Amino acid sequence: MFERYTEKARRVIFFARYEASQFGSPYIETEHLLLGLLREDKALTNRFLRSHASVESIRKQIEGHTTIREKVSTSVDLPLSNECKRVLAYAAEEAERLSHKHIGTEHLLLGLLREEKCFAAEILHERGLRLSTIREELARSSQEKAQPQRQRESSLLSEFSRDLTQNAMDSQLDPLVGRENELERVVQILCRRTKNNPVLIGEPGVGKTAIVEGLAQRIADGEVPSFLADKRILALDLSLIVAGTKYRGQFEERLKTIMKELMESQNCIIFIDELHTLVGAGSAEGSLDAANILKPALSRGEIQCIGATTPGEYRKSIEKDRSLERRFQAVKVPPPNEADATKIIFGIKDRYEKFHAVTYTDDAINFAVSHSNRYIPDRFLPDKAIDLVDEAGARVKLRQTSLPEEITEVQKRLKFIVHRMENAVANHEFEKARFYSDEERKERENLRILREKYHLDESATGVVNREDIEDVVSRWTGVPVASIKEEESQKLLRIEEELHRRVISQDKSISALARAIRRSRAGLKNPNRPIGSFLFLGPTGVGKTEVARTLAQFMFGTEKSLIRFDMSEFMEKHSVSKLIGSPPGYVGYEEGGQLTERVKRAPYSVVLLDEIEKAHPDVFNILLQVFEDGQLTDGLGNT
Repeated sequence: MFERYTEKARRVIFFARYEASQFGSPYIETEHLLLGLLREDKALTNRFLRSHASVESIRKQIEGHTTIREKVSTSVDLPLSNECKRVLAYAAEEAERLSHKHIGTEHLLLGLLREEKCFAAEILHERGLRLSTIREELARSSQEKAQPQRQRESSLLSEFSRDLTQNAMDSQLDPLVGRENELERVVQILCRRTKNNPVLIGEPGVGKTAIVEGLAQRIADGEVPSFLADKRILALDLSLIVAGTKYRGQFEERLKTIMKELMESQNCIIFIDELHTLVGAGSAEGSLDAANILKPALSRGEIQCIGATTPGEYRKSIEKDRSLERRFQAVKVPPPNEADATKIIFGIKDRYEKFHAVTYTDDAINFAVSHSNRYIPDRFLPDKAIDLVDEAGARVKLRQTSLPEEITEVQKRLKFIVHRMENAVANHEFEKARFYSDEERKERENLRILREKYHLDESATGVVNREDIEDVVSRWTGVPVASIKEEESQKLLRIEEELHRRVISQDKSISALARAIRRSRAGLKNPNRPIGSFLFLGPTGVGKTEVARTLAQFMFGTEKSLIRFDMSEFMEKHSVSKLIGSPPGYVGYEEGGQLTERVKRAPYSVVLLDEIEKAHPDVFNILLQVFEDGQLTDGLGNT
């Protein structure tokens, strides 16, 4: 219905629906359309109404004329009244009269004036607007601007951004669960007079973008202060703006045009994910980057911006530019704890259930949160737990849709028989065709019986349980499923027996190992420390290294889980940097250390420091914090 409408005209309809919902009206009336027009196109209304009409004065007049009922949710698609439909029809006629391809806000104004008996027309007549006068002025202005400039209605802003508020109204966004304090702080900053630009700072995957989408959802639902009620949140894509700008000045021109549109609309808040990309974006020799172009407008409050970035990138790119930093107000977004992460996943699990056509058990959700926290330490909640839940759903969905091997074999035979029967008919070999027809009937009966046997039902819903989450964790981390499951307790009771299969005698050593592992698995030790730290003493060839290999095989299912270092290579003082990485300013600074990198890639491993007596004493000092706290900081500052 609104294909021919310009972007601004569509927003007028959106605001009209919002106003109707605020008045509790069951229909979108002409007065709501007028309020939408006043909100969206201030340039047009200021031009014709001069200073006689503000949104508030006209709203008061409408409130005095209509009965205000209980608010209607903005997610309800309100229909147009008959008067309003006639106004839109008149607007289309006025666009044709002026030879305009698109229906704009000016045509909607003419349509309101043509529907003379409606309340909106009465308001406009009271303020001195006449149909003939406005027609003449619009015709004159369209002649003045004649040619391609008229196409400016299809704005650069809509081309390079995504309307999160519209997405929220169309139910395309996941709901925001929790994060009330952060959201309240963002709203508070947005309501400031100047420097009203919040920047969300948090590690990847903690939910920075989800907070902005949650704000868009609240605006769409009308659950924000009146100051933000008519705002739209637009996610700006900087890479798209830069793309294709091969000549100097093209990027600056695009950005300036977008800024001008933002200043004119006065109801848009731009959201820039990865805010640090502003610094240096689009810059060439002798030209400004995006950050410097935006600075003055951000400082004066002419443009509102919400940013999101990580602490590392904020420190590296934005803190260095003090003038850019002071224009943004930092909002810290810490990772949620396990309880909050569980609530978040319960809040969004219905979206994943609908997408994968599965149901998640409560145990599966709780297990995904706790085990993602335990076995995937290099990522953050709730993102890693959500990924686990998503992949487990995909796994069960595939299992539901894949056919058993017996059925696949029958289908292959059936296809072969049908093909032979068609060939027989084509060659007029009707006896053969009859034989293959009987065979086809038998195979179809076999197929029906097998389908009943395996209870195949396309509409059936799979169930994602704890075992499915365990399998996904095992595939991600390489830790065998048996090491994750509760049945591990049975295996722990016979550690000595398992180790003695490969290591003969050494009873005391094996017994000490077994006790340490049992204490760790029973939860009787500090979970932040290593499972066990052992010093194997003995002459060459008695089996010290073999015990370590056997332990890796027992604990993690494969000897590849043994990380071995020959400490005779670390006899010099400077060799400490080989373990944790070179300090800043030295060659190899960005590469990381041998120990830290290998443990980061395979966190569930047995680390064997062979011939440790040959290492330099400074190496022992580095290892002290590993034995005490179970952590080691590399040359890049990662722990």
